[in-house]
Formats: sequence, C-alpha cells, structure tokens
Amino acid sequence: MDKIIIKGLEVFAHHGVYENEKSKGQKFIINAEIETDTVTASLSDDIEDTLDYAKVCDMIKDYMVINRVNLLETLVNELSRKLLISFDKIESVSLEICKPEAPIPAKFENVSIKVERKRHIAYISVGSNMGDREEYVRNAIDNLSADECIKVLSVSDLIETKPYGVLKQDDFINGVFKIETLYSPVELLSRLNIEESSAGRERKIHWGPRTLDLDIILYDDLVMSTDTLKIPHVDMENRMFVLKPLCDIDPYVVHPRLKLTAKELLCKLEARERL
Repeated sequence: MDKIIIKGLEVFAHHGVYENEKSKGQKFIINAEIETDTVTASLSDDIEDTLDYAKVCDMIKDYMVINRVNLLETLVNELSRKLLISFDKIESVSLEICKPEAPIPAKFENVSIKVERKRHIAYISVGSNMGDREEYVRNAIDNLSADECIKVLSVSDLIETKPYGVLKQDDFINGVFKIETLYSPVELLSRLNIEESSAGRERKIHWGPRTLDLDIILYDDLVMSTDTLKIPHVDMENRMFVLKPLCDIDPYVVHPRLKLTAKELLCKLEARERL
C-alpha cells in the first residue's frame, strides 16, 4: 500500500498531568505515515481522488488544540482513531506524537509515543431465543451500526435452529454479520457485551436461553486465546448455526487455524451429519 508521510507538524496545545502544562501549554510535534491508495489519483490527476493531506493536518491541529487530556498515551490513541473515522481513504495510520518540552528533570532530546492503527474485518454471530427474537437481533445490528467505530458491511439471512447444549429451551434464530471496526478484539468484545446487557441478557445458565447472544467468530486472520476471549470462536467448525449464515455472506473466508474456507467447513459438517 502507498503512503503519505507527514513529518514535524508542530502544534501548541495544553496536554499534560501537571497544572502548568494545562495552563501554559507547550509544543508538540506530530509525525504520521498514512497508508492510502494513490493510483486512482495518479491516473485522474484530481485531488478529489486522493487523500487531502492539508485537511489531515488541519484536523490533527484542531483536535490537538480543542481537546485536553492528561496522558500522551490517551492523545495518540484517540487521535489515530479519529483520523481513521474522519477519512475513509486512510487504510491505516502510524502516528507519533513527540513532547520535546516534557517535564523531565534531566537533559533529553525528545520523548514520544508511537502507535499503529488500522481498520479490521470481523464476523459476529448473533442469536436469540427469548421474547421478540427478530427485534432483539435487529436492534443490536442497528445500534452497532450507529457506533462510529463499527461499519456493518453485510448481514446474513436469519435461520431457525434447535438449541445447542441445554436442549430444554425454545428454538433460536441465528445469523452472522460482517463488520469493519476500529476496535481491538478486547474492545469489540466489551462493546458486544454492552449490547447484550442493554437487551436484558442474563448469564445464569451456560448455553441457556438468552435474549441476545453476540460472539466474535473471526477477526482478520487472528488466532488468540485468553481466559475471556478466544478467536476463532471455539468449535465454530462444528456449529451449523454459525457456518450456514457465515456462508450466506462470505463462503470463502478462511478459518485461520484450520486453513479451510467457511464453505469447506460447512460441507465437512454436513457430510458428518449425514452419516
């Protein structure tokens, strides 16, 4: 991917932990490497087809001046996310904010924090078997679409399925939707949990009835496992209610651990169930 590089953008702003930093302000230096397509603009020679780096610089300066935070860590993370939200043509950004006048009681050249942020593709499974199931699912997708860090790209048809695990409960409706997100996996899980809670989800019985169930099935080609989050979702290759709607929107997405497409996984599962 091509890059636009901005070096040494100087901004006077009021960020810092100490009161004199907040009141007097100080100089900050911003360096950015932005991945974006330049081919289209090179062919048309039209500024509308490229990323206007003057507008990017203006946005950085405005954000730095208008907002006030304590930590450089907060500033660089929030600003990098704001750039991705504000400019669709930015695929990823490497952002460094330098604080050459930081209150350090020693001779130093500079102190800075640098982060790299980009857009991610994730697949979310959704299910419900209580109350107005379709409304719970519809509201969840609408609410997530309204989040500036989430763009819903496609939504599968909903299918009715028998319960998995605890069998003495009502049938589910299940689906999968594909999103583009700026959230990390942990942040995305937290956002989905908030949505479940707002729908009245109660976690009383494992695999029990629920108003709304939202799970991260895939996130880019990431493989991770912690106490609270496992990606790809555990046992998804054996769950028809995941694979069928996943194939409805993206049959050729690859399971990063098994190295098989969703369509291949579904065919294998259907063959086993016919035995």
